[in-house]
Amino acid sequence: MADSSDNANQAPPIDETPISPSRPDPQRKNSLEQHLKHRPVRQELVKKNILPASNAAPGLIAQQKELEKHMRADSLNEKIAHRPSPEALIKEGVLHGDPRSPEEKYQDAIEEEYAKREGGA
Repeated sequence: MADSSDNANQAPPIDETPISPSRPDPQRKNSLEQHLKHRPVRQELVKKNILPASNAAPGLIAQQKELEKHMRADSLNEKIAHRPSPEALIKEGVLHGDPRSPEEKYQDAIEEEYAKREGGA
């Protein structure tokens, strides 16, 4: 029993061998330098979507993306506001009117939804 208490009081041995070899390989030593020589140019990284196309400061890129998002939303809302109504498109012959009444359309939509929930469709 005394042996087990002695082992508990002693710290486990620590492996102090170096991770890298004691004599570094010259090729490995210069690997970073070699990789930097073959580093792709910025334009190539932008083309692969690794870097953003913007030249803005990194702190401003998030704000720039947010602004672009809002500008796209505004543009789409403007286009939607000026599109013709379904009735006008039916008159022009672009859309074909649905011969069903609104009640029939509603009933069909409900049946489709129930079928989806039951795994039928």
